Order: sequence, then C-alpha cells, then structure tokens
Amino acid sequence: MSDTPVIHIVDDDRAAREGLGFLLSSLGLTIACHASAADLLAALGDQAVGCILADVRMPTMTGLELLDELGRRDCPLPVIMITGHGDVPMAVRAMRAGAMDFFEKPVNGMALVERINEALRLSNERAQSLNERAQLTRQIESLTAREAEVARAVLAGRQNKQIAHDLGISLKTVENHRHNVMDKMQASSAADLVRRLVAAGWQAD
Repeated sequence: MSDTPVIHIVDDDRAAREGLGFLLSSLGLTIACHASAADLLAALGDQAVGCILADVRMPTMTGLELLDELGRRDCPLPVIMITGHGDVPMAVRAMRAGAMDFFEKPVNGMALVERINEALRLSNERAQSLNERAQLTRQIESLTAREAEVARAVLAGRQNKQIAHDLGISLKTVENHRHNVMDKMQASSAADLVRRLVAAGWQAD
C-alpha cells in the first residue's frame, strides 16, 4: 500500500487532463492521468492516500457512475468533480452523492490546488483512521476466547471479583487474562482499553 499522495486526473479530453497534470506536477504534486473511469479503476489498487479529479461527462462511465462505483468499493480517496457550464446540475448531484466539491471549466488553478490540499489532508486522516482500525482488529483477533470474555466484562464495567464469579474461574486467572488483554491491546489503563474496544466497534452489554 502506497503512502505517497497521488492526484488522479480522469478526463477523456487529452488536452484537458495533460494541462491539469502539468499544472499540478509543476507544484511538486504526484499525479496520474487516466483517459477513462475504467482506466482509473484498473490503476487504483490499494492506493491509500490522494484524491481524484474526475470530469463529469465521459463516455462509457460518467463521473457520477464512477462516484457510485468508488462508493461500492469503499474507496477512501476524496473526489472533486470537473464540469462544463451545462453540467452544473449533474455536479451538484455528484456532491450529494459524496463528491467533495466541483469546479467549472476553465478551472481556476489556484482555487483547485487549495481544495486539493484540503482533500489530501482529509485523505491522510482517513488513512490514519483505517490503519488504526486495522491494527485494533488484529489485536482483538489475537485474543483467546476467554481473554475476549474478560475484555467484554471490563468494557461493561465489571470488577475482577465479579468477572471471576460470572465466569466461574479464580480471581488470579482473571487477573492473568486481564494482563494478557492489556498487553495484546497495548492499553496503558482500563480506561485506555475501553477506548480501544469502543473504537474497534465493541459495545458494552
């Protein structure tokens, strides 16, 4: 998975995509140009950070259809639509469907760059959140069945003696399991453990 932010430009108009690509690359941004939505989808892979600049009107798959497909794929990259004057209503629909913003042609380069920088910040935040969630999932999966029971009991606010009584095991065994849970979850305290479990989607009974 690449950590280098990539600006994906999707436009069937070669002159338009190359002109925009030249502008952005001259500012030190990493860009990738695609002549169609299908080309973009084939190239994306597991790209973690970046954003997508997509023309609204494209043959075969429009910008709106691309946006829908990216949603089905849970693509984390923010999408900015590029539109001709007559396509503004379509671009508005795209924003309602999840696009971050839209720009009319001819595009105001500096305004677009500012919005791209915002999109990259958002993308980094999303990527960090996804990485943290994935790490939490791996940590939880490393728990044994009994450790998971103890973790859920801690999340519910039960003390060790109560957990031992409820599970029919000794207090010492509960303490050992709890220590293992704290270690595997890299939690510094009971409160930190609860925060991590909640962040992973667990809910108290």
